[in-house]
Amino acid sequence: MRLFARILAVVAALLLTAQPVAAQSILRDAETEALLQDLADPLAEAAGLGKGSVEVVLVGDQRLNAFVAGGQAVYIHSGLIEAADTAEEVQGVIAHEIGHITGGHVINSSGASEATGISILSMVLAAAAAAAGAGDAAMGVMMAGQRAALGKYLAFSRMQESSADAAGAEYLSKAGLSGRGSLAFFKKLQNMEFRYGRNPSDEDAFVSTHPLSGDRIARLTEAYQADPAWSKPADPALQARFELAKAKLAGYIDEPKKTLRRYPLTDTSLPARYARAYAFHKDALVDKSLAETEALIAAQPDNPYFLELEGQVLLESGRPADAIEPLRKATALTNNQPLIAATFGHALIATEDPDNYAEAQTVLKAAVARDRFNPFAWYQLGVIYAAQGDMPRARLASAEQQAMTGRFGDALRSAQAALAGLDKGSPDWIRAQDIELQARAELERDKKRK
Repeated sequence: MRLFARILAVVAALLLTAQPVAAQSILRDAETEALLQDLADPLAEAAGLGKGSVEVVLVGDQRLNAFVAGGQAVYIHSGLIEAADTAEEVQGVIAHEIGHITGGHVINSSGASEATGISILSMVLAAAAAAAGAGDAAMGVMMAGQRAALGKYLAFSRMQESSADAAGAEYLSKAGLSGRGSLAFFKKLQNMEFRYGRNPSDEDAFVSTHPLSGDRIARLTEAYQADPAWSKPADPALQARFELAKAKLAGYIDEPKKTLRRYPLTDTSLPARYARAYAFHKDALVDKSLAETEALIAAQPDNPYFLELEGQVLLESGRPADAIEPLRKATALTNNQPLIAATFGHALIATEDPDNYAEAQTVLKAAVARDRFNPFAWYQLGVIYAAQGDMPRARLASAEQQAMTGRFGDALRSAQAALAGLDKGSPDWIRAQDIELQARAELERDKKRK
């Protein structure tokens, strides 16, 4: 019974893991996205996928996890960033996940299909036994069949994980990157297994979706240590960027008290100041937040992300006019990075000065041209159009934002209103028509589901 209970626990875990990415919180931050892309690019090239072909998406979830869900995107939980000590560790995880992508492990579901076949067969046999009046036998057949099905699926999953481990090691080697970080991360997983009382027994091996961490470490250590890149020093610039991004994430996600315990006032390093600036801002301690931000900018005057933070603190504390210059500079230094540009556009609008609206429109149009999946920028662009009396384009911007956030009823109405006022056949009219069709299809699918 203890084993069966553990099998049920694994099934529940699989169901939780399978929840769609759209149902989870995606965290957008220009600095963190740039870092993750720079960590992924050499590995994507080593895998033959090409620079920029693999996108790394940060998921707001404190569990230590990373996964792929089809396509060429790697999803990394914020909890994994918090648990990692080095950029090399994160790079090792990304290498493993790219191994899943190149292995087609999401698309190739043969193992899952075989498991499903066994499960259905067990239900048919159980139904026959129940019909014959053998209730206990039916339950036994069902449990045995489900156990066989789960075993088949988990064995297939473990095979995929081992394959991704080997591929990840290959990509690290081809990219000239050390496997130290990969091993360090697996040792973290092993320590978690011990912490939560998991013993590396045969029973554990049966009910696990992954090979036991000890086995993975043993297999990979030999390969990594034989690689010429094993002793190659870590990139100090990437590590410094990682420490800043990690501190920023902690300041943004954690409760301020926790952040201040982790980064006390006696710590005057840049990561500590970064984390505290966010913590103080969350606690509405504007002067303290700005003091930390000013110290950061004094150390690195042309760091666009420190300037972005200063602008954000000023803007969100009711000083949009003061926020304009640091945000303008941050936007220029990042070549109009869309997320930063959207905040800059917001500051221009928030001044309520019509003289700033033309610049806001230019900035926001450039932002959505480079990153259409930015609902905040679309919302701000809609505000500008409305302020200028261009209601058809204001409606179109609203439709973009509403479709992106899953409000398809509102998106349909906004798209229809935009179509009524736009020139038929124009690019904006065609886009409004596309959103209308998308919204209708999503509403119809929702109706069928219900």
